[in-house]
Amino acid sequence: MIGQADYFIADKGYDSEAIRDKARTHDMVPVIPTRKNATQSNPEFDSYLYKLRHLVENMFARLKHFRSIATRYEKLARNFKSMLYLACTIIHCKMNNGTRPSKVTSLL
Repeated sequence: MIGQADYFIADKGYDSEAIRDKARTHDMVPVIPTRKNATQSNPEFDSYLYKLRHLVENMFARLKHFRSIATRYEKLARNFKSMLYLACTIIHCKMNNGTRPSKVTSLL
């Protein structure tokens, strides 16, 4: 099921008219670059939004550095959610201070 969104941002692997039509039926604007061998152009492509996509990918890459999150040690959803909050807090502190809080990360 697709939730509420204004844009559907995906990489070149999702370059098909069927996927674009599905996004349009859910009132989303598909932001998908065309492949090199594409015959049709994509006038809906917004290069600025597509470049911002890397921020989300980088956040998931940083979260995967925490072993308990990458391997999903926590069995209960509430405990896993708590670990996500803790990891995001550590990442946020690291980005703002430029230092790594070593005592807290050793618990994860």
